[in-house]
Amino acid sequence: MIIDLLIHHPEALPTVLQKTPTWVWGLLAALVALGASQLVARTASLTRVAVMPVAMTLFSVYGLVSAFGSSGQVLGTLAAWLAAAAIVATLTLVLRPAVPAGTRYLADSRSFHMPGSPLPLLLILGIFLTKYLVGIEMAMQPALAHDATFDLEIAALYGVFNGLFIARSARLWCLALAPQAARTASGHAAA
Repeated sequence: MIIDLLIHHPEALPTVLQKTPTWVWGLLAALVALGASQLVARTASLTRVAVMPVAMTLFSVYGLVSAFGSSGQVLGTLAAWLAAAAIVATLTLVLRPAVPAGTRYLADSRSFHMPGSPLPLLLILGIFLTKYLVGIEMAMQPALAHDATFDLEIAALYGVFNGLFIARSARLWCLALAPQAARTASGHAAA
């Protein structure tokens, strides 16, 4: 509905943006900065590699529970999210098991040297925009909270984003746990 509204009534966009709480723009700025920091080669600790998918998973679960928690379908919605995340993570790891070329695990500092990638920024923005647009839709049509099809579609979308994050971190953790000889070998797949 939001896209239909903006196509047929673009004058509604300023009202939508004005009614958005200020803290949302601060959160967006922080998330963009986090994602943008990953556009360039960097070093990241084992902890940071684990924290990013956990944080984005919590943000997705929060989005699902806040949008659909009162519908009585939250368990089914969470199950759909989990299934989508597991399927996407598994397929991603099967189709692209290697870390990006140039990725190295530095055992002495327990950190990774990684090339820049736009993928984290895109995934972060995807999760944020999903949460934001679902919030707008729910404000305009509260009955959507009880629409099982809508709930499952949004849960699956969050699951796709989270599955990609999980696969990316799993590749890195596998590199850290691999024998020393394999740690210095460069992968050939994109993040």
